Amino acid sequence: MSILDCAIIGGGPAGLTAGLYTTRGGLENVTMFEKGMPGGQITSSSEIENYPGVTGDITGMDLMMPWPEQCQKFGLKHEMVNIIRISKNDDIFTIHKEDGSTQDAHSVIIGTGSSPRRAGFAGEDEFFGRGVSSCATCDGFFYKNKEVVVVGGGDTALEEALYLAKICSKVYLVHRRDTFRSAPNTVERIKHTENIELVLNSVPDEVYGDKMGVTGIKVENNNGEIRDISVPGVFTFVGNDVNNQTLIQEDGTFLCDMNKQGQVLVNISMKTSVAGLYATGDMRVEAPKQVVSAAGDGAVAALQVISYVDELLN
Repeated sequence: MSILDCAIIGGGPAGLTAGLYTTRGGLENVTMFEKGMPGGQITSSSEIENYPGVTGDITGMDLMMPWPEQCQKFGLKHEMVNIIRISKNDDIFTIHKEDGSTQDAHSVIIGTGSSPRRAGFAGEDEFFGRGVSSCATCDGFFYKNKEVVVVGGGDTALEEALYLAKICSKVYLVHRRDTFRSAPNTVERIKHTENIELVLNSVPDEVYGDKMGVTGIKVENNNGEIRDISVPGVFTFVGNDVNNQTLIQEDGTFLCDMNKQGQVLVNISMKTSVAGLYATGDMRVEAPKQVVSAAGDGAVAALQVISYVDELLN
């Protein structure tokens, strides 16, 4: 099996953009490894308002759908497989696949993103998938004309609350503070949406239900008072955890330098502490966690890879 010029791990906006730029830039042997369909976490978003050049109503799925076809037109290959580890010996990286096979590469661009974080209240794990969800686009339809609770105070929580308000009869927005970490115009829309009730300075205490699923949630305010809200659905949007498992070596150390939060340390060129390894998107330090930023990371990393591989082989 020939050595890849570049292995791209992850098929979100960063990985797809890296695939486009590396192949269009002249690298002929580039494969993107993505265990699912390309597009990334943004495909579950119900509404995209801030991607440059995109106007009107568009979902994350709509936005990402043309990207794989564009990349493949220039020769990017896609292998649908889970990558469990990336290692390096001398100048060669080895991509370890879940099926036990391996693939060598001269360079690696990793953009495995992040995953929704659990809020940590009682009953969350027990009822996850049975009334507790972290994807309004996926599960909102099940609660048409019903009441639901949304937990969180960032952009995602507020945007998904607005989406659910179009489907559900009422949305209770539970947030631990009395201010939001979101764009001002989004906050204003929340405040002026009649069927959204703000439950501020409060945290979820326990979600409960029966064998059929969730029937309610108890929330506690700053004064220790418990409020019982009867709902069949609870949506949590409380941040994300970095998907850095592929960088963990057999001895338990990381392949490259990381910070305490598990984010990859990179410079402005997306270079890690290991030559030929580049980290992009939500998994790198100080990531803005925006599609346009991840795409930019992928382009930067790809241009660096083209120069790196050229110097390595010539």
